[in-house]
Amino acid sequence: MASLNNSACKTSIMNVLWDIQKKRRFISSDDVARISKEFNISQTELDGVVSFYHFYHRKHSGKYTIYLNNSIVSGIKDFDSVKKAFEEEAGVSFGNVSQDKMFGLFETSCIGLSDQETSALINFRAFTNLTPEKVKNIMTSLKNGAHIDSLTQLPQDNIRYTPETGKTVFFNPYAEGSSLNFLKKMSPGNIIELVKNSKLSGRGGAFFPTGLKWQLCKNNEADQKYVICNADEGEPGTFKDRVLMNTHPQLLLEGMIIAGYAVGASVGIIYLRAEYFYLKEKLEKIIEDYNQKGFLGKNILGIEDFNFYIYIHMGAGAYVCGEETALINSMEGKRGEPTTKEFFPVEKGFLGKPTIVNNVETLCAVPRIMEMGLEKYLSIGTKVTPGTKIMSVSGDCKKPGIYEIEWGMKLKDFLDLIEAENPYFILYNGFAGECLSPADFEREISGENLLAEHIQFNFDDPIEYAQKMSAVGLRSGGSFMVFKKERDLLSIIKNISDFFVAESCGICVPCRTGNYLLNRQINKILLHHADKNDLKQIQQWSNIIKQTSRCGLGKTSTNCLLTAVLKFPDEFNKCLQAESDINKAFNLEKAVQDYNEIINEIETTYG
Repeated sequence: MASLNNSACKTSIMNVLWDIQKKRRFISSDDVARISKEFNISQTELDGVVSFYHFYHRKHSGKYTIYLNNSIVSGIKDFDSVKKAFEEEAGVSFGNVSQDKMFGLFETSCIGLSDQETSALINFRAFTNLTPEKVKNIMTSLKNGAHIDSLTQLPQDNIRYTPETGKTVFFNPYAEGSSLNFLKKMSPGNIIELVKNSKLSGRGGAFFPTGLKWQLCKNNEADQKYVICNADEGEPGTFKDRVLMNTHPQLLLEGMIIAGYAVGASVGIIYLRAEYFYLKEKLEKIIEDYNQKGFLGKNILGIEDFNFYIYIHMGAGAYVCGEETALINSMEGKRGEPTTKEFFPVEKGFLGKPTIVNNVETLCAVPRIMEMGLEKYLSIGTKVTPGTKIMSVSGDCKKPGIYEIEWGMKLKDFLDLIEAENPYFILYNGFAGECLSPADFEREISGENLLAEHIQFNFDDPIEYAQKMSAVGLRSGGSFMVFKKERDLLSIIKNISDFFVAESCGICVPCRTGNYLLNRQINKILLHHADKNDLKQIQQWSNIIKQTSRCGLGKTSTNCLLTAVLKFPDEFNKCLQAESDINKAFNLEKAVQDYNEIINEIETTYG
């Protein structure tokens, strides 16, 4: 580890930890002692930081550290057979490291490759569309000394659909620097008014008005301000930001530069999720290219005193860091835990300075709006939500991938577009979103109204719910996972619950304890031990979690479960225990399966 002076800023702690993790494959107690001394923090605090993130290890993680995606779309592809193949080739089960420390096998949640499942990361290189045969070839090559970079390539973009010519916002060809030329003739106030008038709102799912956020930051006087790009695309089923950063990284940089000019910031930071490590080098090259061309640095484009710099901060695996205050804590070298909203980031954000946090798609939209003109942009989509939305599509459809659609498209038309296969239920907005049923297929993807949890409805009357929701638009952060009727809904709900139990940062009791209790209730249903009272308890606990969790991610952690109970009552009722002494969970065939296999083996061997 390179020596650090006593004034070293805690913002570089995660970089130091990454350097050690990648070089030695784990962070030792001696490393913790040395780093804590250099940064003048306690070992206990530093150990808390290390243990918070999935991708830092305190024990050797293998020369080749393998993370297999275990989220639900992987589960309906080849997850089980691929997992078994990795274990056979490594000679060790998942959660362990081979005796020779060559392979470490670990499961992880969604890695932003849902359209190319089953997928895995090996030393943070992406491996997609895995089969047992592919796994055997990869592992054999690594054993024989092949360089890992020779075995992989960047994931496919799979851009399946864009609107007709003139209505495509994001995926048109783009000339570097074209939007920045507008800065020479527009004041910061003009830029903010343009963004306000465009009605652009946060495309990560929160939908806070972008222009208003920028205005609030601009109004706060400070000697330093920051623009943060939230590229911690951790919502399961979402991968649109990955594709945007790979195909149009210039849009992202120029969106950040324009934001910096508008609010008076001089530093931009891309918080890039560790699962996208393979994009880091490409982004750094483009940042350097922009520095060379005068699009970044001092007096950009000759505009006096307009200085702006961009650098990349790597995450380390924590779903909750998608929440802006948790992300800021992470950047400051702390545990990525959300804070109470005593101050908003536009008031006191990164290092206590006014900060705007926007996600990749939001920032990429701004240069396009300037390029195409406000009037043209407002003519696309709907009056309330103009423009287009990028959707990440996966699951039971013939054409998984990226779709750029106009706001206002009906859900049933979108299902036709992606060639959904007998669609029965949809995970909309990822695990923090909601379950959609055929009763929702007439609704519009419009972003114009509220999500289901804000509607007053009767849990015992799904017909009433359908009637009330039919006129409510579907806001989307970008994740769209579709499943056919043959899929086991309860197993998918269990996967979602497992995810939130694992990903809760643990700082507040409702989310930490409530999601664990809900998980136990779901287990009870799966075992056919539950009754109607258990469903009522699920609804009660879900509402408590929604109302009392500290951050938005905790508040939305029960959305899918609540809406699934409401919309698919038969799927739950068929597992509820009747008022009898019969245990529905007992299956005679399964109970004697091992015995029958032994007998068959004996008979085959000895005749």
